[in-house]
Amino acid sequence: MKTSKLLLPLLTLLTLASLRTVDARTESRVENGTNPSRISSECRSPIQAGFQERPDTAALPENRAGMASDTTVFALLDLSRPGLERVARLHAAGDDQAAAQALLEYFRTRRGVVCPEVDLDSVVISADEQRWADEALEHRFFVHSGYQPSFFYGNDIDWQYWPVKDNELRWQLHRMKWWVPMGKAYRRSGDERYAAEWCAEYLDWIRKNPLEGYDRGRSGDWSQADNVFFAWRPLEVSDRLEYQIQQFLYFLPARAFDGEFLLRFLDNYHRHAEHILGHFSASGNHLLFEAQRLLFAGAFFPEFRDAARWRATGVEILNREIRRQVYDDGMQYELDPHYHLESINIFFKALRMMDANGYRGEFPAEYLATVERMIDVHLNCSYPDYTTPLFSDNRQHDKDQLLATYREWMQVFPDNAFIRWRATEGREGSAPDYLSRAYATSGFYVLRNGWEQDATVMILKAGPKGFWHCQPDNGTFEIWSRGRNFLPDSGCYVYAGDKEVNDLRNWFRQTCVHNTLTLDGRNLETTDSKCIRWQTDAKTDILTVENPSYEGLTHRRTVWFVDRRFFVIEDRAEGQASGRVMLHWNLAEGSPAADSAACSVTTRYDDGNNLMIRVFGAEKMEPREGWVSYRYRERHPRPACAFTADKRPGQTLRFITVLLPVDRAEGHRIEAVGRKNGIRVKIDGRKYDLK
Repeated sequence: MKTSKLLLPLLTLLTLASLRTVDARTESRVENGTNPSRISSECRSPIQAGFQERPDTAALPENRAGMASDTTVFALLDLSRPGLERVARLHAAGDDQAAAQALLEYFRTRRGVVCPEVDLDSVVISADEQRWADEALEHRFFVHSGYQPSFFYGNDIDWQYWPVKDNELRWQLHRMKWWVPMGKAYRRSGDERYAAEWCAEYLDWIRKNPLEGYDRGRSGDWSQADNVFFAWRPLEVSDRLEYQIQQFLYFLPARAFDGEFLLRFLDNYHRHAEHILGHFSASGNHLLFEAQRLLFAGAFFPEFRDAARWRATGVEILNREIRRQVYDDGMQYELDPHYHLESINIFFKALRMMDANGYRGEFPAEYLATVERMIDVHLNCSYPDYTTPLFSDNRQHDKDQLLATYREWMQVFPDNAFIRWRATEGREGSAPDYLSRAYATSGFYVLRNGWEQDATVMILKAGPKGFWHCQPDNGTFEIWSRGRNFLPDSGCYVYAGDKEVNDLRNWFRQTCVHNTLTLDGRNLETTDSKCIRWQTDAKTDILTVENPSYEGLTHRRTVWFVDRRFFVIEDRAEGQASGRVMLHWNLAEGSPAADSAACSVTTRYDDGNNLMIRVFGAEKMEPREGWVSYRYRERHPRPACAFTADKRPGQTLRFITVLLPVDRAEGHRIEAVGRKNGIRVKIDGRKYDLK
């Protein structure tokens, strides 16, 4: 019989009590095939059980040499720290119940250790967070914004439930994104139901997700992997390390957060940190997240004997990886605007956490300078409306959240006028005294005529080979003009999972759904673009990039930002390869006017902000399937077309595209012809010779 939702709060309280008092043998019969001996150890009171599952003496670090006979959670703590004297006396006397209560009082009154992410004097909860907190009381868990409404995970929570075979849905379940909102809801309302439910869910997760047999090398096909590889993947473990700090602070005064629960919490938290130490990811943003969050653990819980080791390990990795993962121009090497921003905040939050707790000296001056360079890249590669190009696995970010992030940056970099200008929406600070910008090592180029809403901006991506998050889209670009992104990149839609999910991801990764050139519509074989020309010292900005895209075919793209008013692009396909060369343009949603005979497309927006596209050198214009994804699991149909011509071996094909911002299509005449040393373009009778 299905349990009424009205009974769930009462059941929560009963569940919490039963987890501490239930007879282990009885519960082992209730559980579906779980080892009774393990259930017995997991479900006894932590004080009575003595945490016998902790490693034996031989596995303990040297700094615990004198604790050989102590297998309780107290052995993990440095009880010689100021403030823990009473805890130490009670534990030494064998009264661990009183010692646990004393330890709880210590944490409730502790001073001098802070989490910059939490302001207990001003707890703010959004409407969405309140909803997630309320739904969690009914075991409807907010796991991913791409899967709404939230799924029901059962009255007896099924932590392995996988309603859609998207790996992200299963991994992110174990990040418990609804627990911090529950903490905020408790703090703002004083309603003990939120705290009791959190404690019950926390203990339930520990019981049902033991750390057994974790070996990343045996994970195999992720869509078929055992639950341990989702529950204990280091990235998810690190996420819990960070956000359990916030949960700890929010729920600490609650009745349900008693001494016994505190010991269980600390034991579990320590297990998380030690698991990361032995299972760091090899590289990339996962490694950065894991190091940053291990550092968080050591800074926020200095009471752990291993805290200094956690901090030192996190600092060493971040200091090393900021040199390895960030190009000299400031871009993070995954070449993805989303993960570039994430990487900035990893480095930044680690610095701020250490600074807030008196450990700032662990980071050298060049670390701070690199973070500032990374911020410069992000701000330059943003449009006036605070959006960023949908290159690779990027997605749209909430402007209010970005502004909050920028204000945090501003506190650390108070003299940076650009950060201040963006953080205050132009009320303070100042825009840069330059316009266009090249990040040639990473291959990001920005051509702009201003910083305000009426500006026209092209951002083009043409760099070295990236990593998993980087799509095969070399040479793609977007054009933003007067508040509209006319040629948004494709986005990513989803990450990975079973075949159905992977097929969806692969569609958005195709080269042909980006604004670039292909041979026979195939994905790029090689990504290694070089900047041949960058000129911004005249009225017309010029950029030339070249990529060995296919065996026997090199793609050279030159962009002229003519009078910083409109764009002319020359695409050359050179080499011995033969086949159908295709130039792909993917437009924003709408119903443009297309003229196949003239190889032209013009948007038709009623607000008088439009773009004309005219292609010269193509034999044929044909419509293509078009989609754009601004957010995860969100996609929209859009117009797309390909301009094609057949290439013979050794022949150089040449496409010339004019992209002209206009109020309306009528009354404009565009002509273009290639010459030996350049291009002549006519716009409404005015000639432009481009070289």
